[in-house]
Amino acid sequence: MRFKGLVATLIFILFIPAVFAQQEPQFSHNMFNNMGINPGYAGLRGAICATGLARQQWLGFKDAEDNRLNPETYLLNVDAPLPFLKGGLALGFMQDKLGYENSVGVKLSYAYHIKMVGGKLGIGAQAGFLDKRIDFSQFTPITDGDPALTGSAEETHMFVDFALGGFFQSDSKSWAGLSFSQLRQASGQIGESNHVLKRHAYLTGGYNLSLPGNPAYEFTPSVLVKTDLASVQIDVNAMVTYNNRFWGGVSYRLQDAVVFLFGLNIEQISVGYSYDFTTSPLGRRGRSFGSHEIMLQYCFDLDLDKIREIQRNVRFL
Repeated sequence: MRFKGLVATLIFILFIPAVFAQQEPQFSHNMFNNMGINPGYAGLRGAICATGLARQQWLGFKDAEDNRLNPETYLLNVDAPLPFLKGGLALGFMQDKLGYENSVGVKLSYAYHIKMVGGKLGIGAQAGFLDKRIDFSQFTPITDGDPALTGSAEETHMFVDFALGGFFQSDSKSWAGLSFSQLRQASGQIGESNHVLKRHAYLTGGYNLSLPGNPAYEFTPSVLVKTDLASVQIDVNAMVTYNNRFWGGVSYRLQDAVVFLFGLNIEQISVGYSYDFTTSPLGRRGRSFGSHEIMLQYCFDLDLDKIREIQRNVRFL
């Protein structure tokens, strides 16, 4: 019943005619990046997991000197369950480059786990630190002396902000999550401009379904809704996994791109690649050659029951 309510909510949101002005970085492998958007996910997998993402977005943007200006984003998240804290911890690192602006961030998350009928709920909080730098020496103003583009060779500001989230992982292979990031909407002066980290909300849900008559194939539909409370972006995903080894799928990002995803699982390692075919005017006018993204994930399963059975020698307590 809870999952049906989530689906109804997502269908309602699909009819919001808005374009999402992305401030936080976006990823096409969003189904592998729950830890990156929801602190409540920390430790829910019962394993130590490291997930890395590297994205080159909207290739083709260059300045007059033929320097690339397209967004480049690199992300690494590591999370693990900690039974003695009744939850899990996570540590994340991010670098996001957009033209002459470079942002480097660190996030620390904790989630408290609650066992529920049919699954487990993680309620998490996160503290984030973001160092944003702008190299004003690279700009060529149209009007000489433009105050918005004047400053030292490089100016920087450190932002501190927080996030909250809840994530429900059911025993029947469905999941749902809701989170809010940059709650403080921290602001700071860089050059002559005041920069504000806009508050974001994320709503996600999905289901793993074994195909009737052929359990070697698993179908996974999922949805991710992102909003800065002024505009909305929606990713609708459909993936098929064969024999828990090979997977492929397609996503549609509303008013932005069609995404093709491919990957494979090798024991505890998952490797994936995606290509975004830009459908917005950025692509139709030849400004963008699309976006490329690589995902690498490693999970080390923890056998907590086995650890508890270790026998102690009375001579070495």
